[in-house]
Amino acid sequence: MNKRKVCVVLVDRANYGRIKPVVQSIASRPELELQIVAAGTMVLERFDQPVNVVRKDGFKVDGEVYLELEGSTPATMAKSVGFGVVEFASEFQRLKPDVVLLIGDRYEMLAAAIAAAYMNICIAHIQGGEVSGSIDESARHAISKFAHFHFPSTHRSAEYLIRMGERPDTILAVGCPSSDIARTFDRTLSSEIINTGGGGVPIDVTNPFLLVLFHPTTTEYGGERAQMEALLETLRRLAMQTVLLWPNIDAGSDHISKAIRSFRVNHQPSWLRNLTNLSPENYLKVLANAACAIGNSSSFVRDAGYFGTPIVLVGNRQEGRETDAHVTRVEPAAETIFAATQRQLEHGRYAPSTLYGDGFVAERIAGGLVELQPYIQKRLNYVYE
Repeated sequence: MNKRKVCVVLVDRANYGRIKPVVQSIASRPELELQIVAAGTMVLERFDQPVNVVRKDGFKVDGEVYLELEGSTPATMAKSVGFGVVEFASEFQRLKPDVVLLIGDRYEMLAAAIAAAYMNICIAHIQGGEVSGSIDESARHAISKFAHFHFPSTHRSAEYLIRMGERPDTILAVGCPSSDIARTFDRTLSSEIINTGGGGVPIDVTNPFLLVLFHPTTTEYGGERAQMEALLETLRRLAMQTVLLWPNIDAGSDHISKAIRSFRVNHQPSWLRNLTNLSPENYLKVLANAACAIGNSSSFVRDAGYFGTPIVLVGNRQEGRETDAHVTRVEPAAETIFAATQRQLEHGRYAPSTLYGDGFVAERIAGGLVELQPYIQKRLNYVYE
């Protein structure tokens, strides 16, 4: 029997963290042959090369794609999509996958979708149909329209895909696979996980700490430094030990990084530690044990819900995304962030949420990859009233 070759595309630390259980399930299926192509910040030294985490987890990386044009501006993002289409096409031509598996809404994923679609390769997409802010929402919907099969994370997302013209029979499973990690892993957090990397003061994990992660909202390019400075002012007033991760590579990330560096020089905070990268499990341990998380990462909406971690969601990057009770949305102003953080710290932990998955998602996705019947030509599923 010929195995079905499934090529998983990884483009940053976050999407590897979410898709890892699926990668494991694919590798365990005798009907499937796993291929991995790492691209984007997964392969960059300044992001601590998360691709090495993939290899340490025991997976073979079949190809690496360098597509990021330096600058972190809207123009460099657009040009990187073009480089990505060229490089992904070369990798897909070499590897000859039967199915390309994509996750999320990154512009690097859009490049992979374009390349695969024009090469008549069947595409399966995880996390389609969601609503959020920034250009990411447009990229996600574009990937969904290129994709032949879908694995949305929520029932509302599945319904939105159908309303977008996707056929119901192409939606093969519902749920986010990161819930599988949250259900099974040991949440015990040791100080070494935080304090052996990065820089700044050591964090005592036996006492309450904050987790902060703030990415640029690319449709608000030029305003991200002021937003980060407002968040940092909140942290200065709280003076609570804090783990702060560097932003992703999107347009405006350099402005956020400069704000962080200036703050460290000018205030020399005795409560702050910066980290570049964590393995998926270690990141979830930090998120699970934080007294409160502040910023605009989608993990604060999705993964934090499994743990009941209180969240202060800042700005518009996740605008419209489904949230549960653990999330408080605020504008990127110091007073509102400060007040919301105080309320969340006083509230404490929330009841666990299964909005984004029940913890048994990866096997359903792998099963769908075995059972699907690849096709090439998509048609809009017209609905007549």
